[in-house]
Amino acid sequence: MNKKFLTLGLASLVTASCFSQIKPLIPNKDAIKFSKAISPENAYKHLSVLASDEYEGRETGTKGAWMAADYIRDYFKSLGLKAPVNGSYFQKIDLVNVTLKESHLTVNGQPKEYQKDYLVSPSLISDQGFTFSANELVFIGYGLKKDNYNDFTGTDIKGKVVIMFNGGDPTVKPGTRIDRAAYRATLEARAKYFAENNVKAIILIDPAVDRITENTKQTLKNGRVMVKTNAAIEAQKQNDIPRISISVALANELLKASNTTVADLQKKIIDSQAPASQVLNVPFSASAAKAETPVRCENVLGYLEGSDPVLKKEVLILTGHYDHIGLETDPNAKDKVNNGADDDGSGTTGVLLMAKAFTDAKKAGKGSKRSILFMTVVGEEKGLWGSEWYSEHPVLPVENTIADLNTDMIGRTGEEYLGKPDSANYIYSVGSRMLSSDLANLSEQVNATYTKMKLDYKYDDPKDPEQIYYRSDHYNFAKLGIPIIFYYDGMLQQDYHKPGDEVSKINFPLLAKRAKLTYFTAWELANRAKRPAVDMDGKGNPKK
Repeated sequence: MNKKFLTLGLASLVTASCFSQIKPLIPNKDAIKFSKAISPENAYKHLSVLASDEYEGRETGTKGAWMAADYIRDYFKSLGLKAPVNGSYFQKIDLVNVTLKESHLTVNGQPKEYQKDYLVSPSLISDQGFTFSANELVFIGYGLKKDNYNDFTGTDIKGKVVIMFNGGDPTVKPGTRIDRAAYRATLEARAKYFAENNVKAIILIDPAVDRITENTKQTLKNGRVMVKTNAAIEAQKQNDIPRISISVALANELLKASNTTVADLQKKIIDSQAPASQVLNVPFSASAAKAETPVRCENVLGYLEGSDPVLKKEVLILTGHYDHIGLETDPNAKDKVNNGADDDGSGTTGVLLMAKAFTDAKKAGKGSKRSILFMTVVGEEKGLWGSEWYSEHPVLPVENTIADLNTDMIGRTGEEYLGKPDSANYIYSVGSRMLSSDLANLSEQVNATYTKMKLDYKYDDPKDPEQIYYRSDHYNFAKLGIPIIFYYDGMLQQDYHKPGDEVSKINFPLLAKRAKLTYFTAWELANRAKRPAVDMDGKGNPKK
C-alpha cells in the first residue's frame, strides 16, 4: 500500500480520503459539544487582530511579532493554561541582530568600496571575523560537479581563494523548473568539497551588487537577525569559509589580465557545455568583522495537564507559527503590510480555538487524559527557527511526546481547488503516514466520523517539486521521530507572501472546519489507550 501511495501518482488517495471505506469511530458527544468553541465567529475575533495592519506583518524580531506574542500569551493566560517554561509562557530564543563592524578589500593593493564593489553578509562571518590574502584566484565557473559537467576537472583548489558565478547551471535550459531536493543536494556536496579542500575563501560574482539601491544599503546597514541554534552554530563551524559577493564590474577588472569578461565566460561555457576554469594572477586581500546585538524573540507555550495519573506524563503538541514576513521594502508600494492572514494567522488562530475547546472541556470535568502543549512558534518564515529551537531545547521530554499536529495555512482555497465543487471541503494532509500508520489510519477514521472532508495527500509524494513536507514546523518534530500531521490549504501563488494575504479573503467557515478536523484528531490522540506506534521509516515505508 505504501509503495502504491508514494509512487503511482498516489492514485485515489491523492484525490480523496475514501472515508466511505474507513470504519468510523463512535462519535464522542463530549468532543462534539466542546468543538462549538471552534467557530467562524471566534476565528474572526482572533485573526482580525493578529493579521491587522497594526501588527505590521509580524516579522520575527520586530514590534509586530512581539505584539502577537503578547496577545497569544494573554489569551493562554485567560484560559487558565499553565505557563510551562519556568513559570513563563515564553520560551526565549537566542536571536541576535548581526551587523557589519568593519570590512576591507583590495585588488592589486588598491582599496575597493563596500556596497559599490563588494558586499559581505555579516551573518556568514565567523565570530572571529576573517582576514586573508592571495596572489592568485581560481575561477571555477558555476562551481558544479555533475554528470557530463565538472567545473573542478583539472583544477587545484586546495587552500586557494576561488571565484565563481553566484548561482546558475549552464546545463539547464532557461525556464526549466529546478528540483529543490536535487538543488539542495548539489549545494551540500559543493560545500563539503570546499571544506575537504580547505578552500581559503569564496568570491561570488553577483550582478545584484551592481544594482544595489539606497533602500537595500539601508537594510544592510540595519543588519540581519539570525537565531543561534545548535545546528546553526555547528553548521558555521563546519563551513567556516569567508564569502564575499563582488560586482560584475569588479569581476571584469579581475578577469582583465586573462583578456576576457564575465559575459564572454558565461557565453563560452553555455555554448560549449564545457568548463572554463582557470587561474587569475591578481593579488587580492580582504578582511571583515561583525557585531551581534540580542533581539527579543520567543515561542509562546500554554500547557494543559492531562487528567489521567499515568497518561498525563505523555503530551500531544499542537503547533502553528505566528510570525510572517513583515513590511514591504518597496517605498512605492501602495499596501505596505504583508498581513499574513492565511500564512499563518489562520493556523495560529486554529491553535487558539483548540485551546479554548480543550480548556472548556477540562473546566466541565471532561479534560483530556494526556497533556496537551499548545505552541505557537516564531521564525518559521526565516527557516523554521522556533520549532528548531524547541527541538533542541524541549520543555517537555521528547520521549513522552506522542505527536505534533501542525496547522500552517488553513484559511483559503488553493489554486488547484479554485472553482471546483469541493473547493470548500478539502485539506492537504501532509506527512501522516511518514512515521506512523496508526496516526494515518486514525486521521482517516476521525475525518470519516466528524468532518467528512476531502483529504488530499499530494504533498506526500517524494517527487513533490515544492518539497512541502520539509517546509513547515512539523518537520522539526518528525526529525526527532515524533509522528506528525501537517494541515495545509495549498495556496502557493495567489497572495503567498504578498500584501494581498488579507483577513477579507479568509473563508472562516472553512478555517473552522479544518481546525475542527485537527481538534477531533487531537481529542482522539489525547484520550485513546495507546499512543500512535512509530512503525514507518520517516519516508512512508514500513520499518524493517
